[in-house]
Amino acid sequence: MYKLNPLNYGYADLEPYFDEATMKLHHDKHHQSYLDKLNLALTNSPDLAAQPIEDLLTNLATLPEELKSAVRNSGGGYANHNLFFNLIGPHSDQTEATGDLAEAIKLKFSSFEQFKKDFTEKALSVFGSGWVWLTLDQSGLQIVTTANQDSPLSLGLQPILACDVWEHAYYLKYQNRRVEFIDAFFQVVDWPAVAKHYDTIKNNLKV
Repeated sequence: MYKLNPLNYGYADLEPYFDEATMKLHHDKHHQSYLDKLNLALTNSPDLAAQPIEDLLTNLATLPEELKSAVRNSGGGYANHNLFFNLIGPHSDQTEATGDLAEAIKLKFSSFEQFKKDFTEKALSVFGSGWVWLTLDQSGLQIVTTANQDSPLSLGLQPILACDVWEHAYYLKYQNRRVEFIDAFFQVVDWPAVAKHYDTIKNNLKV
């Protein structure tokens, strides 16, 4: 059985960028719902439920046909939100990537500001509900989008940074102003945590 990970910070700790009411709703209701549906779908498949959700999403094509949709949607929602919540935190003075990640971003996008611009444009291009990601594979970093709760893991890409652009992530505070939400997102990214995650993924991929 998969479990709901508690936040590493308080619901109100991301104010004024992410409001307390949205954080409670997003984590305790939406995230919990994906988790509950995933566990229900895998009730009769304990061997699959014992695997990391990332492994199931990576190998989505090999799963039994009757479970693919549930793992893709509910499992994707569970994994996507785990990463999203783990890589944001209370505002600090560190508002840019550092170390190897900073160098990789500069190499790919020419500057951190250009990366932010490209990431924002991708986020605004998502029609309806979905995600924007900074990902890594053998070819390097790239920004991609996915619809609904699809995971880049199912595309052979390792997620480094995730931004949820479903309306439930921002509508209480920002209504239809997604661009303002993306600006706020960059104020709460925990760049040390992202850099650590990047280093782990890079080492695993040996790139």
